[in-house]
Amino acid sequence: MAPRRVGQTRLDYSFLQKFFLLFGVIMVILSPFAPDMIALAVGGMTPWVVVRLLGTPNMPAAAAYFIIWQWNQSFTRVLQGIIDGEALGRGMYGPAVEEAYWYTLASTVTLAVAFRLVLGNLQGPTREFAEAHKHWRLRDLLMLYIGGVAFSMICGTASNFVPSLSQPFEAAAHFKILAMSMVFATVMGTGQGRNFMMAVFVIEVLSGFGGLFSDFKGAFIFLAVTAFIVRIRWSVTMAVVTVALACSMVVMALWWTAVKSDFREFATGSDDSQKIRVDLGSRVGYLGNKASGDIDWNNASYALLIRLAYVDIFGSVIGVQAVAPEPRYLGQWQDAIDHIASPRFLFPGKVALSDTEVFIRLARGNASEAFRSATSISVGYVAENYVDMGFPEMLVGIFGIGVMTAGISRYFMTRQLPWIVREGTVLAIIYTIGHDGVEISLPKILGSMYTSLGVWAIMARWGFPYIFRYLGRNAANRDARAR
Repeated sequence: MAPRRVGQTRLDYSFLQKFFLLFGVIMVILSPFAPDMIALAVGGMTPWVVVRLLGTPNMPAAAAYFIIWQWNQSFTRVLQGIIDGEALGRGMYGPAVEEAYWYTLASTVTLAVAFRLVLGNLQGPTREFAEAHKHWRLRDLLMLYIGGVAFSMICGTASNFVPSLSQPFEAAAHFKILAMSMVFATVMGTGQGRNFMMAVFVIEVLSGFGGLFSDFKGAFIFLAVTAFIVRIRWSVTMAVVTVALACSMVVMALWWTAVKSDFREFATGSDDSQKIRVDLGSRVGYLGNKASGDIDWNNASYALLIRLAYVDIFGSVIGVQAVAPEPRYLGQWQDAIDHIASPRFLFPGKVALSDTEVFIRLARGNASEAFRSATSISVGYVAENYVDMGFPEMLVGIFGIGVMTAGISRYFMTRQLPWIVREGTVLAIIYTIGHDGVEISLPKILGSMYTSLGVWAIMARWGFPYIFRYLGRNAANRDARAR
C-alpha cells in the first residue's frame, strides 16, 4: 500500500467516498425528472453509504467490487425505467418490482454492514510485507503468470474429464487472477514494465472472447482492483486513462451483447446447449468476421441495460409468493445446504443443479428464451432468501452470506504473506463467488465459498511458500548485485 502524502490524491476508499457522494448528489438533483423520483435519489446515494461502511484502513479492495457490482444490478433498473418512461411498478412484471428494488438495495447495505463488522479491525501489514511486490523481478512474475495461464487451462480440461470436480477446478484455475494482480501491482508500484502489463491485459481481454460468456470484463476488473490495492496516485493522466478504459469496456460489452446469441449457437452447434463443440481458432475467426459487420448500437445498449438490471425476476418471485407461497420454511437454504453437503465426487448420482427449474418454480417464468440463448436463468440468492423468510427477515440470510464471505476473506487477509498476495487471493475468491452478482443461486454461492476456502487454503499452505521463496531469493540476488 502506498502511503498518502499531504495534498496527494490516491485511489482508495476515501476517494471512492468523494466520487460516490458526487454521483449521489447528481442523482438527487436529477430525481424530480425521473418516473421514480425517490428510487433514483436513494439508489444514487446507496454506493456512498456502502463505501462509508467499507472505508476502514485495511478493508480489502475486492470488497468494494463485490458489493458495488450488486448495487449496480439493482440501480440500472431505475435507469431502464427512465428510458422506458415507466415507473418500476408499472411494467410487465407487475407492481412487486418496486418492492424487489428496495429489498435488493437493503440487501446491498446489509452485505456492507457484515463486511464492516468482520473486516473493519484488520491490522495493517509490516513494511516488509507492504512493499514486497516492489522488489520482485518482473521476469519472474511473467513466468508465474504464464504458469497460471497453463494451470488454468489444465484445470479447465480436467473439469471436462471429471465434471464432479468442476467447482474445485474452477476455484483453482483462478490462481491466474492472483498472478495477474502481482504483475499489475509490481508495474504500478515501480513504474517499470508498463509494456509487459499492457501485454498481459490485452491477452486477457482477447482470450475472454473465446468462451460462451463475457469473460473479457475480468481483465478490466482485475486491473482496476489492483490499482485500488496499491493506492495508485490519482492524476489528470490517470483520470483520462480510466475514462478511456471504461469506454473501451462499454463498447466491448455492447458489441458482445449484439453478437453473443449467434456466436453461442455457432460455438455449440445448437440453440439449447452450453457445451462448446467448435475449436478455438474457428470461434476466433467467427468473432473476427462479426467485428466487421454492422451492429445496431441502440438495440445493443438497451439489451445490455436490461441484462444488467436484475430486479424484474425478483419482482415476479414476490408476486408468485403472494399468491402461492412455498410450503417449506427455509426450503431454499435446506436445499442449498443439502447440495453442498453431498459433493458429487462422493455422490455421483446427485441430481445436477438447475437454476432454470428453480426459476420456473419460484417465478412461474417461461424459460424458452434461456434455452434459445444457451444460458440458464436464476432467480438469484436474494430472491431465494425472500422466498424462505420474507422481508425484513430475509436480511438475516443476506447478513449470514456477507459474514461468511467476509470471514473467508479475513482468513486470507491475516496470513503471513505479502499484502498484495493477501489482497490478490481475496480478489480471486470474491470473483469466484460474486462475479454473477445477485443472480447467482444460493447453492452456487455457498458452494463457491467453501470450495474456494478449501482450495485456496491448500494452495496457501503448500504452494505459496515455494513461490515466494523463489521470488524473494531472486529479488535479494538482484539487490545484492546492484549494491
